[in-house]
Amino acid sequence: MSETSIAASGESGALPAGAGPAIGSAQDTRRRLTAIFGGSIGNLIEWYDWYVYATFSLYFARAFFPAGDQTAQLLNTAAVFAAGFLIRPIGSWLLGRYADRYGRKASLQFSIMLMCTGSLIIAVTPTYATIGSWAAFWLVFARILQGFSLGGEYGTSATYLSEVATPGRRGFYSSFQYVTLISGQLIATGILMVLQFLLLTPHQLEEWGWRVPFVIGALGALCGLYLRRNLVETDAFLKSRSKSREAGGVKFLMKHPREVLIVACMTIGGTVAFYTYSAYMQKFLVNTVGLSKAESTLVSACTLFIFVLLQPAVGALSDRIGRRPILITFGVLGTFGNIPLLTQISKAHDPVVAGLLILLALVVISGYTALGAIVKAELFPTEIRSIGVGLPSAIAISIFGGTAEYVALWFKQAGHETWFYWYVSGCIAASLIVFVSMRESSRTSRILS
Repeated sequence: MSETSIAASGESGALPAGAGPAIGSAQDTRRRLTAIFGGSIGNLIEWYDWYVYATFSLYFARAFFPAGDQTAQLLNTAAVFAAGFLIRPIGSWLLGRYADRYGRKASLQFSIMLMCTGSLIIAVTPTYATIGSWAAFWLVFARILQGFSLGGEYGTSATYLSEVATPGRRGFYSSFQYVTLISGQLIATGILMVLQFLLLTPHQLEEWGWRVPFVIGALGALCGLYLRRNLVETDAFLKSRSKSREAGGVKFLMKHPREVLIVACMTIGGTVAFYTYSAYMQKFLVNTVGLSKAESTLVSACTLFIFVLLQPAVGALSDRIGRRPILITFGVLGTFGNIPLLTQISKAHDPVVAGLLILLALVVISGYTALGAIVKAELFPTEIRSIGVGLPSAIAISIFGGTAEYVALWFKQAGHETWFYWYVSGCIAASLIVFVSMRESSRTSRILS
């Protein structure tokens, strides 16, 4: 397919080579929406593949590690989950640089191929009882591939969605990054519910049923690769292509130290809060609250579904009132409300009450998740936007987001579970300082309009 671009409405001047002829507003809108849909669906598949691990770890923990108590086995799977995050900065650096030099489309295709490979490895790896510690080795290797993939995916997809969106609606359109991110987790949860309630017994799930979603993920990634082969390149990249090949990389990124610091610090609180109330909460409901695995899955599915619907609404609100007021609201409510909220959830033995409390937290967290992509993208010039969004985010996510579940379980095993509540609040407070001191990104945006 020849490379085409999405021309912004009202843009004048000659298009760059390979951009194709100018298009009318109606055709431009259709092409823009097609690009957003194609980019979002591929993103959804990648995040599904990533979150299937966390969603099904309650069932496959015993398959890859020696026998032990449930917390110890979950601690092992959480450590592997964290290992996948530790590789993300490298993936963000290399794939982000690739996206800034050769295009968002090429980078997005490569990342989904890696994710597919990782899912397939997990699906076919024999258990610990069959091959011993090699089972854990292949699990770690697969997660490293997926972590590398996701490191590049985050910055590039955020950049792609931000660049194809229309001025004045970028908050709304870029919020679909987290719509697809959460939807990937929600689909993983939905598949678990189907297997739990309709198709398999708990014993079958633990013996072999947990492999099914990884097979689905590998096949889905192949479909995502097909969709991404038909994506159009963004006009912003095509206009700055020559500059992107001369600039870019960590050396040029460090010419923007303030922006790098903002991205890293705002990510700390947002990623810890998100992973606490989404990926870890399913285990918290079983291991601490005392709900059954089926009840915790149902609570997670319901709360995540509403969480998905909140993203475009909050993104659209930011287009009207600005990004900064919403980020500050998240920071204040998260800092001071997290400890009492987690305390109440730990005592909520009724699934409905627990679900409502978790939903309250997710409403607050939407103030970060819906806006993270666009705020970060607006900070950087086109030639280093993918690596600028991705690398500082990946470092913060690796250190704080990827380890959130491990830290929570470690505190629990040590007999000090409530210390984790303070840890989450402290991380959000660090981001709040950045939100208060930063400028309104929608007014100083560096995205070409």
